[in-house]
Amino acid sequence: MLRRSYDWMMRRAASPEAPVWLAGFAFIEGVFFPIPPDVMLMPLVLASRERAWRYAAICLSASVLGGSVGYSIGYFLNPVGEALIRLTGGDAVQFHDWYAQWGVLLLALPIPYKLSAIASGLFKLSFPLFFGASILIRGLRFFLVAGLVRYYGPPIQAFVERRLGLVVSAAALAIIGVVVAVRFAF
Repeated sequence: MLRRSYDWMMRRAASPEAPVWLAGFAFIEGVFFPIPPDVMLMPLVLASRERAWRYAAICLSASVLGGSVGYSIGYFLNPVGEALIRLTGGDAVQFHDWYAQWGVLLLALPIPYKLSAIASGLFKLSFPLFFGASILIRGLRFFLVAGLVRYYGPPIQAFVERRLGLVVSAAALAIIGVVVAVRFAF
């Protein structure tokens, strides 16, 4: 099922409407879609490297809007939010514990964005904090992926596709490191 979805997305990436598809996938990934939009972002950037930053911005904007819908579901429709978390493999109690430990940094951990967005609403994280952290964290991720593919081409795309979790985790650890350093500095 996941492979078929991936292949379907790759066919959309080759279509003339690819930027619209990218925005749509990035948006729904913030609520329920199982495949991250990076899968579509990479071939788009590879096909048109001069548009890398535009594609990353489209991906970021749509993703954060989708995450905001996920947040709203968790905030206003608690039972639906809890059900979506369970359906996508999460555990609301575990997210509560993680929020107690990590707070907004949970958005930087290698956890599917849809789960952390819905959980952010469920546990009443401040929306401006959620929105700002989403822009920062998702922006770093999408612009990093777009930049790597823009500068290094097909070899880096293959590396990122094989090790997407590792790449995202490394970016998340860098963000957490900066936040922790800033917190201890002040």
